Amino acid sequence: MKSAVETLNPTRVRLTVEVPFEELKPSLDAAYKKINQQVTVKGFRQGKIPARVIDQRFGRGAVLEEAVNDALPKFYTEAVNEAELNVLGQPEVDITELKDGETLNFTAEVDIRPALEIPDYSGIEVEVDAVEVSDEDVDKSVEQLRERFATTSPVERAAQDGDVLTVNLEAKVDGEVLEDGVAEGVTYTVGSGELLDGIDDAVKGLEAGGSATFTSELKGGSAQGKEAEVTVEVTEVKARELPELDDDFAQLASEFDTLEELKADSRKRLAQMKKYDQATQAQEKVLDELLKLVEVPMPEKLLADEIQTRKHNLEHHQLGQMGLDLAKYLEIQGKTEEEFDAETKQQAEKGIKTQFILDELVNKEKLNVSQEELTEHLMRRAQSSGMSPDQFAQAVVEGGQVPMLVGEVARGKALAVVVEAATVKDTNGEVVDLDDEDETAETVEAEGAETEAADEKPEA
Repeated sequence: MKSAVETLNPTRVRLTVEVPFEELKPSLDAAYKKINQQVTVKGFRQGKIPARVIDQRFGRGAVLEEAVNDALPKFYTEAVNEAELNVLGQPEVDITELKDGETLNFTAEVDIRPALEIPDYSGIEVEVDAVEVSDEDVDKSVEQLRERFATTSPVERAAQDGDVLTVNLEAKVDGEVLEDGVAEGVTYTVGSGELLDGIDDAVKGLEAGGSATFTSELKGGSAQGKEAEVTVEVTEVKARELPELDDDFAQLASEFDTLEELKADSRKRLAQMKKYDQATQAQEKVLDELLKLVEVPMPEKLLADEIQTRKHNLEHHQLGQMGLDLAKYLEIQGKTEEEFDAETKQQAEKGIKTQFILDELVNKEKLNVSQEELTEHLMRRAQSSGMSPDQFAQAVVEGGQVPMLVGEVARGKALAVVVEAATVKDTNGEVVDLDDEDETAETVEAEGAETEAADEKPEA
């Protein structure tokens, strides 16, 4: 077999491959054997039909087509390996010549990872928010904890903000009660903004036994998106009572004996959260600066596929779970479809560039992923997915996604190397030391397009 490579652009090549016919013999034998098992010819036992009879009855062309389809992936892979190409996605194959008994010639166009030059990144400087915890931050945190320990008790008065109501709802569209438009015994907190637009104004001032009617756009159900006439009946009004902020509350809500100890712990926890946010911010800003330093040619087909994948995931997974379609989502976001497409393209480009650059850094810095690092990453991914580690690990293995996870960890380590080399200062002008952070933020997962390079099997 002979092969040659023609560079079409920095991200795409054309392979020209010439295969002597004798190298097709194993695939020809396999083709005759396969056809033998699939057809019957009178006078011959199945599987024992001579090749000449198959040629006469079914045509030599059918045998050659089967043999070529079987052999192409092997010859393509050999040509890719011989040229040491790092290919992306599936090739476009064109058989240029097939002479029975003489030769098989074909071309294969395929995207490749572009060659990148990573410049010195030690001069990167970024500014992040300072870690400052105010008394107001602590008070807000303690108040949120206090809200969790609130109690309710029935009252004989009109409903007001913060009250917890029990209500019955009935929705009509065009004067007809919807089959799924009736609900009884629904618990609702006045002012929470949940359920339906307009319900807060309707229930305020109502006592138990009172009712009101208002118009609202339905957020779900059979008439989702339509204007409905909604009748709400209040059956019970409960007032929320917050515990006193004292040492007794501290003992009730925590392991501390005094309110001051509880506040001190809240301050410590808030500082830790702000440090983590600061580390995440540093990574995001350093990554943005790194992307500016490196020129990355963009494979057009890979970009188109990534844009399509992102739009599909948004429409059929994320929005579907929220009961929205793309048109409604864009209306809520206040964006046109053109603006959405432009943003999606920008995000996809950034994701692909991030992966290419960090993968190049992994190679340049000779970074490896240990089993312990992979296990820790798997545990975090399992937690964010809502699955148990065992379930997530099984799904990863069965889906052949282990290399993807290894790539995520390696890219995270590569970004950490760049962050360590960069100068990070806070808004007070102080140099930030990120070495004491337990783990790096999962920036690569959030930004990176998981566009793993793979040698796909071509079809003739």
